[in-house]
Amino acid sequence: MTLLRLPTRIAAADLDEGAHVLDEPIVSAVNIAVAKARAIEAEPDEVVLTADTLVVCDDEVMAKPADADEARRMLQRLRGRPHQVLSGVALRKDDGVRWCGAVATTVVMREYTSGEVEAYIARGEPFDKAGGYAVQDEAFRPVERLEGCYLNVVGLPLCAVAAGLISMGVDVRAAGAPPCEYCRAGAGVVSIRSGS
Repeated sequence: MTLLRLPTRIAAADLDEGAHVLDEPIVSAVNIAVAKARAIEAEPDEVVLTADTLVVCDDEVMAKPADADEARRMLQRLRGRPHQVLSGVALRKDDGVRWCGAVATTVVMREYTSGEVEAYIARGEPFDKAGGYAVQDEAFRPVERLEGCYLNVVGLPLCAVAAGLISMGVDVRAAGAPPCEYCRAGAGVVSIRSGS
């Protein structure tokens, strides 16, 4: 969010995300983001920004792994192949959702070894991450390349956020389509380089 140069504060959404999951993954991501936006109490004149990110492989959503075995299965399934990272974004002002968007990024994982997976699991890293990985993990470095928005994979596609804020009259610089200036700037923040 610092790339947008806007004042921010963090507020937690008390929400059962599973209750808002739908059959179509990208619609599900937007639906969860909208539910989060409605669940957060805002101060007057604040814009509430929420997002939800899903990892999808072979049309199946890969949630956060519950244990080491599930993390191992997920990471083995993703190894050396592409998948999609889908984020839904919602913006709300004055008690109503005003703008929603979705961003998809193709992620191609590298051919990491089973030993690298075991070391990653031993560090406890996969358990709070959709798909069991973090693109920005410096030790594991699971991603070979990305096609699209870098920041989407980290969890917040600023190109979509900026478009929504502009449509609501908030003064931010236009970002353009992914990979946009925010994607490129965010890539440096998380040490990822473009595959395109």
